[in-house]
Amino acid sequence: MDQITVIGVRGLPIIHKGDDIVALICKQHHLKDGDILCIASTIYSKSKGYTTSLASITPGERAQRLAHLNGEDPRFVQAVLDASADVIMEHPFILSELAFGHIGVRAGVDQSNIEDGMVIFLPPDPMMAADDMRREIKTIFRKDVGVIITDTCGRSFRRGQTGNAIGWSGMQAIRDFRGDVDLFGHVLKITEEAVVDEIAGFANFVMGESNNGVPAVIFRNCPRWSGHDNLYFTKDEDITRNLLKKEMCQ
Repeated sequence: MDQITVIGVRGLPIIHKGDDIVALICKQHHLKDGDILCIASTIYSKSKGYTTSLASITPGERAQRLAHLNGEDPRFVQAVLDASADVIMEHPFILSELAFGHIGVRAGVDQSNIEDGMVIFLPPDPMMAADDMRREIKTIFRKDVGVIITDTCGRSFRRGQTGNAIGWSGMQAIRDFRGDVDLFGHVLKITEEAVVDEIAGFANFVMGESNNGVPAVIFRNCPRWSGHDNLYFTKDEDITRNLLKKEMCQ
């Protein structure tokens, strides 16, 4: 833990459907046991074909209404609605819950780092995606690494976007300090550290948001931790979600 090494993976080509991104990454860098590999959801989705052209989308009545309300392309709004398991807020932007539990602006549907007229969707099952990539690395390259799939998200109460983990494998999402004691012997009652999000946030700093060309980041010599994977609040626990849903229904 004295020195954690962070390596941005450069030299990857523009990713297209069918590309083996694990092989491409391992060609650029030699992974070691215990590494944590962070991969931008953008390149994973592009490699799996989770993209579509706006020209192929026919917006429905709700999409047209929300597009007019928010000043957006109705076809893009329809793509957002199609990706959403639940719409929590409609205006001034669409805030959606996805089927795997993540809540994000416009359901994480993106038009950056892809050709004009195309949109990218988040992986439908990022946990399985991270598992599959970890298994491929272990089977083919004989290395036991953790994998985090990241996406850039906005935050309540604060300006600016940060990287979040939407899928992970080979580690637990939360480092649970409850029951531990602090420097003064006080028992910790509520402290649960979202380590996968902290790593994803630093990975996003290395990746950049424009034309850096660094869609994967390797973390080496991270300490092990124990905890659990309950990263998302349940619907009963999520006060913010419930208040927004209540406001939208009024």
